[in-house]
Amino acid sequence: HPLQLVEEGLEAALSRKKRSSPPSRIFDGAAEARLIALACSQPPEGYTRWSLRLLEKRVVELGIVESASDTPIHRVLKKTRSNRTAAATG
Repeated sequence: HPLQLVEEGLEAALSRKKRSSPPSRIFDGAAEARLIALACSQPPEGYTRWSLRLLEKRVVELGIVESASDTPIHRVLKKTRSNRTAAATG
C-alpha cells in the first residue's frame, strides 16, 4: 500500500498485520459434513440442482447453522471439490 509505505516505512508496508481476533467459522466439521451431504442430495422439488441461495436457506431451516450466507457455503463446497479432485489424481 503506497500510503502505508510513506507513513510507516517499507517494513510495515511489506508485513502482514495480525488480526485482533481469529476469523470466525460458521461451519465446524460436523456442519460442513451435513452441508456437503445436503449439497449431494436431491434438490427441492421444482429445481434441477442446489444453488448457493437454496443451500443457504436450507441449512438454516434444518438447524445446521443459525445463519449463513452464500460465501462460506461456497468456500466449503469449493474446498470439498478441490480435495476430491486432488484425491482422484493423487
